[in-house]
Amino acid sequence: MRNPHHILITGASSGIGAALALRYSAPGIVLVLSGRNAERLEDVAAACRAKGAVVQDRVIDVQDQSKMAAWIVEADQHYPLDLVIANAGISGGTAGVMHHEPMDQVRRIFDINLYGVLNTIEPVIPLMIARGRGQVAIISSLAGFRGWPGAPAYSASKGAVRFYGEALRGALRHTGVAVNVVCPGFIVSRMTDANQFSMPFLMDTDKAASIIVRGLSKNKGRIAFPWPTHAVSWLMSVLPDWLVQNILIQLPKKQ
Repeated sequence: MRNPHHILITGASSGIGAALALRYSAPGIVLVLSGRNAERLEDVAAACRAKGAVVQDRVIDVQDQSKMAAWIVEADQHYPLDLVIANAGISGGTAGVMHHEPMDQVRRIFDINLYGVLNTIEPVIPLMIARGRGQVAIISSLAGFRGWPGAPAYSASKGAVRFYGEALRGALRHTGVAVNVVCPGFIVSRMTDANQFSMPFLMDTDKAASIIVRGLSKNKGRIAFPWPTHAVSWLMSVLPDWLVQNILIQLPKKQ
């Protein structure tokens, strides 16, 4: 069972990131939080401090490799990080002209969802290896099990970090550094608020955070939930492509 005291979370100003920050908040806990919205991030930080945690919050763009590295190394020098959660991410719709994504949107999604994760974990992994301990959690998605026509860049970016995280877990298994990949389904958040279609097994952020924290404490390699959506996502990844394409093309497109 892992019991982290110094925790860094990106994308902590809303959604799962904010819920995780609040879930970990307690006396003796140091939280290093980042987000894109200063007002929302400060609200989260204040709520965490009210629960007894020491909080350092920073508005920072996960796409900025040098600034991310400097921020993370500085935080680690003051509070050696036990757990880093690479959570920041965005989505995007495909309901525009010809139902495909504009390339500037595709690149932005990859820049944040993939390179933002790399910019978060790359600076800290050598530091954790040197200490012989640490834990890195990468927030992927059940959308990362299959390329979804309704969200091509999102599903591809989440698939990329899922595969990378699972491979990295094996590569670092003898270093004392654990890598965990989190694959949620539909979670109540600013991201899903934009969806104008039915979202099966939609889960609130507090419940999702509890599942993630429990899975991380047990060092589960893949934390995927809810199980019915996980089962369907897995099935879509192994069925013949022609069959899955005919099924997925019928699903609603994200606005």
